[in-house]
Order: sequence, then structure tokens, then C-alpha cells
Amino acid sequence: MLKGIRTELNGDILQALCSMGHGDVLVVADANFPSDAIARQTRLGNLLKMENISAPKAIDAILSVFPLDTPLQPSVGRMEIIGKPDEIPPIQHEVQAIIDRAEGKPAPMYPVERMAFYELAKKAYCVIATGELRFYGCFLLTKGAIPADEVVR
Repeated sequence: MLKGIRTELNGDILQALCSMGHGDVLVVADANFPSDAIARQTRLGNLLKMENISAPKAIDAILSVFPLDTPLQPSVGRMEIIGKPDEIPPIQHEVQAIIDRAEGKPAPMYPVERMAFYELAKKAYCVIATGELRFYGCFLLTKGAIPADEVVR
């Protein structure tokens, strides 16, 4: 155990998040996403797991240490519902509230069509599989940078 680090963040996940650079993308996936197959095609090359928690809880833990690239662009993508690209299911509303709280201001997600999401996921740094059972609980998070005056020494 470490002080100040959420227990949901295991060593493998912390290592991956720390190793990512500005602009790198990570996938947070629900239980139905082909996580293992996609993860093998990412830069990390293996699947990371937070299987006993929901996608919103995983994202909340991740954002406790992970800077988003929101000052420059929307930095969290959400998988669109097939045939209903403008509909936002409850799980995505939950994640939007977590993002807004982490950023201290509204930071809208951008929609990604399902098949395009799979292709973007293959180019990501890594995939984190969650235990999320609700459909459309898949997200792309783009890492931002931390200004020197915000680095804890």
C-alpha cells in the first residue's frame, strides 16, 4: 500500500499510466469489449485489469493521478450507441460527471462510432478491462501534461 494512491490502482496500472506521454491514449473497457484481443495490438501489448469495479469507478481512480488533455481539446471519447449517435446512456452520464469534477469545469466527451472506436483502441497505449456490465461502458482517455508549477516535489 502507498499513501495517497487509491487502492483500485495496482502496480501494473500505475506503471502504465506513468509511462504514458502527453497525447497517448488509454482505453477503459466494459466486460463485453474484446479487451484481450485489442490489448495485444496496443503499444503496451498486454491487458491491464480492474475487473472487480465499474467503468465509472475505474475512471474516477485513474483520474486521481492521470492528467487529461482538456485544455487543448476534448480528451475523453465515448463509444456511440449503434444507430443512435446522439443518445447518451446513463453510464456515460456518470462518467461525464466524474470528468467534469476531476477537471473542475465542464469537459464534454466526444462520440466515436463503434467500429471506429475499435480501430482507435488498437492504436492506444493500453487497454484497462473493468467489470462493467452495462453496454457502452467503453472510453478513450488522452493523457495531458502537468505544468512544472503543479508537480509535487
